[in-house]
Parts: sequence; C-alpha cells; structure tokens
Amino acid sequence: MLSDLTKALTQLADPRIQRVVWLSVGLALGVLLLLGIAVWVGIAHLHLVSWHWLEALIEVGSGLGIAVLLWFLFPAAISATIGLFLEPVAAAVEARYYPALGKARSQPLGEAVAGGLKFALVALLVNLAALPIYILGFFVTPLNLFVFYGVNGYLLGREYFETVALRRLDAEQAGELRRREKWRVFLGGVLITLLLTVPLLNLIAPVIATAFMMHRFESMRRQAAGPLIADSR
Repeated sequence: MLSDLTKALTQLADPRIQRVVWLSVGLALGVLLLLGIAVWVGIAHLHLVSWHWLEALIEVGSGLGIAVLLWFLFPAAISATIGLFLEPVAAAVEARYYPALGKARSQPLGEAVAGGLKFALVALLVNLAALPIYILGFFVTPLNLFVFYGVNGYLLGREYFETVALRRLDAEQAGELRRREKWRVFLGGVLITLLLTVPLLNLIAPVIATAFMMHRFESMRRQAAGPLIADSR
C-alpha cells in the first residue's frame, strides 16, 4: 500500500497531474472562501441577544462549532468532486505505469447515475447509523476518531475504488472484485481519509487518492482469477 502511495506522490511532478492539482486547489480554495464568507455574514446578522459581549461569545462559539462540523464532513463533501479529477489523473497513471491497457471502458450514463445515487444512499445511511456514536464521541474522543476513520474509510475506499474500477470493469465485475478485496479497499479508504484530514495536503488529496487507488485496483485486478482479469470495454 505504501508503495502505491509513493508512486502516486511521485507522479505529482507529471505536468498532466499538475494541471489537475492547480484546478483542485483553485476549486477547494474558492469553495472554502465562499463558505467562510457565508458563515461570517450569517453569524454577523444573527442577533439573538442584546448584550454585545454575549453576542460576541456566541459568534465565536458558533464559528468554532461550524468549523468542527465541516472538518468531520469534509471527506464526504470533497469526494463529490472526484469525477472532475478522475479521467485525466487515471489516464496519466495508466500512460506511465500501464501503457498496454489500451483505451478505457466507456461507462454508460445510466450506470454512472445509478452508481452515484447508490453511493449517496449508502453514505447517508452509514452516517446516520454512526451519528449516535459521533455524539457519544464528544465525551470519549478516541471513540469519535475511531468511528470517523472507520466510517469514512469504508465510504471513501468504496467510492474511489468503484469509480476507478468502472473504467475497466462493468458494475457487476467491479462489485465482485470490491467484495473479494474488501479489506484492502477499506484500508485504502482509511489512508485516503487520513490524507483528507491533513491541512493543505487535503486540497490535493482527491488527485493523490485517485492515482493511489489506480495502483491498488490494478494490483487487485491482476491477482484476481477468471473474468476479472480481462478488460471490459
């Protein structure tokens, strides 16, 4: 796994990857700036009390609370932009490390939409199920961190794997391979979650994660038996 991560980090010097990195950073900073302005304006116009010192305290407390909440939701939110980074990053990785693969499979629109809706439903249900533990985690911090990385490791591992896998396999084959290699996919998702929680690095984490998961997928696919070895184009 660390070897795959090293390959992904090394390829950040690739001009094709750098173009995506700058786009990623620009979008991330733009979203954060707009969100910060919206929160600041909202709190500034929210007059709940008449005492200025207490109002200032509420504003500070609300800002900190929102910041903490955004930190916990950041992995799921940033993963929604993965489609913007997948194709050029995946193509660059394949061109450098897997030139014999040929043209990637064209994913039908219906399959892409169904996959996105399915992931959104799973993400919602898993996070709702984990919500009581999140609340309890405010009093038991290690528990909260364990649940945070566990939940997002599962969700991000699944999303990044399936999005990459569907370039080479159909939905049924990708699902079969994911279930067969569920622990490798999960651990990859935990590593991606860690990347997304490191300040500054999280701005380009989707790019690194896509390249990283490309290597993980190719390793799993080449080790798989039967029809999973062949491309589905």
